[in-house]
Amino acid sequence: MVNNLTGTAFTQGSVRLQSDGSPWRPLVHVEDISRAFLALLEAPRDVVHDEAFNVGRDEDVVQIRTIAEQVSEITGAPVTFAEGAGPDTRNYQVDFNKIRNELPAFQPHWTIPQGIKEIWTDAGERGLTAADFEGPRFVRLQRIQQLAAEGRLDLEQLRMR
Repeated sequence: MVNNLTGTAFTQGSVRLQSDGSPWRPLVHVEDISRAFLALLEAPRDVVHDEAFNVGRDEDVVQIRTIAEQVSEITGAPVTFAEGAGPDTRNYQVDFNKIRNELPAFQPHWTIPQGIKEIWTDAGERGLTAADFEGPRFVRLQRIQQLAAEGRLDLEQLRMR
């Protein structure tokens, strides 16, 4: 969500919401996910074996409109809504008590604003274009379709040929 909203702000000049922004999403930086893996690898087996952990911080379970507002604040791009943007009933609110209690070695470092700033800076340094951002280079479904059309991907097995 942060990637998409920040990328759209960078390439289109606005933070474009496809819904009314009311759904909740848990967000976590890939670097913090890596920290969780390290904590799991170093934890006693009896604590982590056959267990699932939600990875993140309580303060990073936010509504999409909150993310959009943060992107707008940091980038200066206005928040806009797609035509027909309405409610989205998919909400993902999760609890991080288990990882906090069972894996105290795991300490997330990234915040949503830090992630937005990182993406914005990287997009500028790498010259992100709308064509790349909206095309098969970054849109998974378009990339799958491209590879299939080129005969490089078996769609039944989803394996490279």
